[in-house]
Amino acid sequence: MTENPNMYADMYAIHSIPTANMNSDDNGMQKKVSVGGALRTRVSSQAWKKAIRDRFDERAFRTKKAVALLVRKMMAIDNGITEAEASEKAVKLLKAEDVSLTNDHTTKALLMLSPRQIDNAARYALSCDSKKYSKEDVREILKKDNSLDLALFGRMVAKDPALNVDAAVQFAHAFSTHRIEPEYDYFTALDDLQDKDEQGASHLDHTEYNASTFYRYANVNVNELIHNLNRNKEEGIAGTVEFIRNFVLAMPTGMQNRHANKTLPSYLMVSLRTDTPVNLAVAFEKPVIIRNNEYGYTDKSIERLENEFNSTLKMVDNPAATFVLNLESDDTNVKGAVTAENLNDLLQRVSETLTKAVQDEDNND
Repeated sequence: MTENPNMYADMYAIHSIPTANMNSDDNGMQKKVSVGGALRTRVSSQAWKKAIRDRFDERAFRTKKAVALLVRKMMAIDNGITEAEASEKAVKLLKAEDVSLTNDHTTKALLMLSPRQIDNAARYALSCDSKKYSKEDVREILKKDNSLDLALFGRMVAKDPALNVDAAVQFAHAFSTHRIEPEYDYFTALDDLQDKDEQGASHLDHTEYNASTFYRYANVNVNELIHNLNRNKEEGIAGTVEFIRNFVLAMPTGMQNRHANKTLPSYLMVSLRTDTPVNLAVAFEKPVIIRNNEYGYTDKSIERLENEFNSTLKMVDNPAATFVLNLESDDTNVKGAVTAENLNDLLQRVSETLTKAVQDEDNND
């Protein structure tokens, strides 16, 4: 944990998505949730985090094949070592840290390791006699030099809690701001070489879909992220900014080829807080309703979100800064908010504010 964990970047989005089934259950049906007694579309946090993680340039390996990764790296560094020799060293190195292995030299559970951790571990294994591997040395290697995704989303090693990395991100399930009625797509496929006198389709099935306007929320504990990145403040700030960018641009790819549903949020708000993160989901406990001849959920959802933000100020401190990017309007009703011209402008403002906050923290040491 960090010594001073009090800088949170809250991010909120209103995101309209057309016909889609981005995140389905084991029966292929779009995931759903009841909020305030009304059925909503849902996209799990895991699905959206996976899409964000896939956009990072450097990603950790989440695998049971840590031994194979170490062997490959050792053989790339030292072309004189045999695969058997490298495998023996890799196994002994992981066992020195009490990582549980199966008989076929795979870890019993998925283990998340950054490319730099793999490289450092391989070089350590090559540099000394495997009989002299130090548990403290191996633990230090596997705990530092986290990749950004590992630093953001954390790592849990049940059999060896010393290797745990506390996640710097909390990520909510996205859900529609309004009630939905599930819809179904019935489809068939014909055999191109089917005889003219043959009747019927070669395949038939159905899938569920709907079109929804989503409320999305996540937060980054900036100080925790800095801690996870070897206490490098510049990397922590840059990582926060990169996460916000990908929060906006990434989308789960479920059935995307079938629906071509890649859209951008209509609204983004980023609030930098020093007291506590605040999820504004309660704004949509009552579903947004369209009355008379009105159409569209986006504007009403944005209005609800901004009103809820202002209401929360009765119970929490004013944020250090709040930035809004609204594709629907140049104005905002959020108290104390600064409107951004575009996404790059918003991210630059976030970076400058966090940099100034870190400098002020240094001056108070």
